[in-house]
Amino acid sequence: MSGAYTELRAWKLGVDLVLEVYRATQNFPKAELYGLTNQIRRAAVSVPSNIAEGKGRFSDREFALFLRHARGSLLEVETQLLIAGRLGYLTTAETDSFAVQTEQLAKTLNALLNVVTGKKEGKPEKTHAQIA
Repeated sequence: MSGAYTELRAWKLGVDLVLEVYRATQNFPKAELYGLTNQIRRAAVSVPSNIAEGKGRFSDREFALFLRHARGSLLEVETQLLIAGRLGYLTTAETDSFAVQTEQLAKTLNALLNVVTGKKEGKPEKTHAQIA
């Protein structure tokens, strides 16, 4: 797959997520600075970072692996944002907005992964439950 990682829609959406996460977590309690705040920020930064690192690899197989890592980090971010919302650190509107944003990024990552692995759209990879 040719082109720069900065041209990938998934990477751009990932960077947008990072910026929103940093803005939202500025308002978290100071007691969370080394807890949830740090954890969410690190997981969010990991999403576009893994996309970029994977794009820099020499094979589509390696790129796909890093896209899977990005997807895993995205699920971490979703979980941590839900926890932050339930703790009252985010408003319902912020939590809902993040849910929409992360869903869009997940769909974009999945589509990119399908392109990189040569899978047809609508044919998802086997899940852990299907393999076990």
